[in-house]
Amino acid sequence: MSRTNWVFLRGLIRQHRHWEDFPARFQAAFPDAEPILLDLPGNGDLCREESCTSVPEMVESLREQLCGRSVQGPVHLMAISLGAMVGIEWMQRYPQEIERAVLINTSLRGLSRFSDRLRRENYRDIVKALLFGSHQRREELVLELTSNLYPQRRELAQKWAGYAEQWPVSRMNALRQLFAAGTYHAPDARPHEHVLLLQSLGDHLVNPVCTTRIAENWRWPLVSHPNAGHDLPLDDGDWIIRQVDHWLREPDARWQSASA
Repeated sequence: MSRTNWVFLRGLIRQHRHWEDFPARFQAAFPDAEPILLDLPGNGDLCREESCTSVPEMVESLREQLCGRSVQGPVHLMAISLGAMVGIEWMQRYPQEIERAVLINTSLRGLSRFSDRLRRENYRDIVKALLFGSHQRREELVLELTSNLYPQRRELAQKWAGYAEQWPVSRMNALRQLFAAGTYHAPDARPHEHVLLLQSLGDHLVNPVCTTRIAENWRWPLVSHPNAGHDLPLDDGDWIIRQVDHWLREPDARWQSASA
């Protein structure tokens, strides 16, 4: 059986371990899928590297990582937040390298206001999470901002604090990633044909209207989860799998929403 390479990419100061068991569940649902979990420089296995200050630089890092793993041919992409911005730039620069992409809860300068891309009421908490406090408190705050449905957030925060201790993201790298995300501008033209957008209507970090505007601007299909938070794979990964299955079966459908 031929394998389909799926690159999984997380967002700001997150690493591949924050997917938890979602890639395994995705592979169980799509047996021909081969998940490839990559990190942006400064995160996870690359935590000792200096983070990029631009999204195009992040794209080049990912391409080098795939080359180092001898991954050839176009890949599918599953990306969230900053990772989805990187995916958009990747498709813009090298459309032949991406077969299809699923982009979750993202935003673009030029299509959305800064106060929607990062909700104004969270500025203080985000700065505190990035710069101050223990790993445990930081991860508890991250989950408060990004998860609505996960039932054991305290235990997960403790696990994620362990990730932060073993694979630390420096404060400077966190700021470099935030700068890259904040300054990345939407391409002038639709970068790819085969893209599915997913949004969480309960997202307290990024206003879901940001994803809606991307869908309207480039006429990509959009599906909305009614109450999940920003970390949709954590809150309802099975829902994502159902939407991807539907999309792969009916790639030309022009459907706009679906309930959980």
